[in-house]
Amino acid sequence: MKAIKWKVLGKLQNSKTPSNKKEEIVNILLENRGIKKRQEREEFLNPIHPRDLTLEELKVDKTQVEKTIRRIKAAIVNKEKIIVYGDYDADGVSGTAILWEALWGLKADVLPYIPERFSEGYGLNAESVKNLKSKYKNLKLIITVDNGIVARDAVKKAKDIGINVIITDHHEKGEKYPEDAFAVIHTKEIGGAGIAWILSREINKDFALGQLDLAAMGTIADQLPLIGPNRSFAKYGILALRETKRPGLREIYNLASIDPKSIDTYHVNFMIAPRINAMGRLAHAIESLRLLCTKSPTKALELSTLLEKTNRDRQNLVEETVVHAKEKALKTNEKIIILHSDNYHEGIIGLAASRLVEEFYRPSIVLSIKGDIAKASARSVSGFNIIKAIRLVNEYLIDGGGHEMAAGFSIETKNIEIFAKQLIRKSRTLLTESLLQKRLKIDVELELSDVSFDLIDKIKQLEPFGIGNP
Repeated sequence: MKAIKWKVLGKLQNSKTPSNKKEEIVNILLENRGIKKRQEREEFLNPIHPRDLTLEELKVDKTQVEKTIRRIKAAIVNKEKIIVYGDYDADGVSGTAILWEALWGLKADVLPYIPERFSEGYGLNAESVKNLKSKYKNLKLIITVDNGIVARDAVKKAKDIGINVIITDHHEKGEKYPEDAFAVIHTKEIGGAGIAWILSREINKDFALGQLDLAAMGTIADQLPLIGPNRSFAKYGILALRETKRPGLREIYNLASIDPKSIDTYHVNFMIAPRINAMGRLAHAIESLRLLCTKSPTKALELSTLLEKTNRDRQNLVEETVVHAKEKALKTNEKIIILHSDNYHEGIIGLAASRLVEEFYRPSIVLSIKGDIAKASARSVSGFNIIKAIRLVNEYLIDGGGHEMAAGFSIETKNIEIFAKQLIRKSRTLLTESLLQKRLKIDVELELSDVSFDLIDKIKQLEPFGIGNP
């Protein structure tokens, strides 16, 4: 592992009094986060409540939202079956719960649907659409949550068999943009649960306020920068998580020994979200959704116990995989680590890739091989857009999608070697040595005498901390 270089971002100017020095330290922290003007400071320290976020500042097309709401109302009047089609991670599950609850509250004939990772894969797909139509003859509307922006083929299939598809997604648009979608609500300003919450708010603002706990969980768990509107969801949603009446979340708090009054982004990232995610990784995420939505304390205890056991199994599996993957990674000197095995469990390859990035500070792709097809998860380093790099060799993929820092795709096993060779070759000029040098950004250097409980209280004004606001 390379040495970590420190980069000190700010310097104290010898304030004469302790109170002035504390204020100067806070100002340096804000400036390091791009907060320099008085109005920006006010908005950062006192972010707008999500109920007051405008569609314009979220970069959401108002006409698409209005079109969506009209279609939902028509489906309710005509007693059409609606499917809310989500994703199996914490953001997708939270967003699916939000939208299902909102539509159920309108007396819609609506069901939540989370694809099974191992048989269906990520996102809306044509086979699942066909199966849903066979099961529900009156299915006329599918609304995606946290997926669908690259589901061109599945959306076309849906249209061909009489189903309107409304896409709600925050992932990168690609070549497979779904032109046949009835409406598309897409923005990269917030996550999947955030978009679902905004749609819920536009349907019924008062009802949506009771769902901020889920919106915050999805936002924080998806590792989104906690600035701008995401900061709004995190700040006010954490308050909602502390006060939540959801039996399922309360049982998770009990099992994880979490004091509800102390919940912050740490508890969401490292204690709550991993339990929600575990079902989608090793079993079926629909159980996590049931946990979030149930009103039965008995059912909540049963489901939370299941999540707890599955999460322990997940932890053990990750450790076994990472030990093996590290041994293989040590044998390669390429700038991108690409590993594959039929022993890697598909549900935890993303976690394994993240651990490789932590260990070696190189973009890492881990593939799980099952016969003729392999599933892959990719994680990157700051400054290297992994999904754009993968799309440079798109011709070898079956499908794929993701963000700048994380992506997933499927590929025929026979194409793995040529894919890896071409990706490594095309990335050599993009992945400079500078990008592969891990840097620790230091906000400011202090004397030991500067550190006090008063200073800690001042710094706490910058909460919630997370990506974009460390």
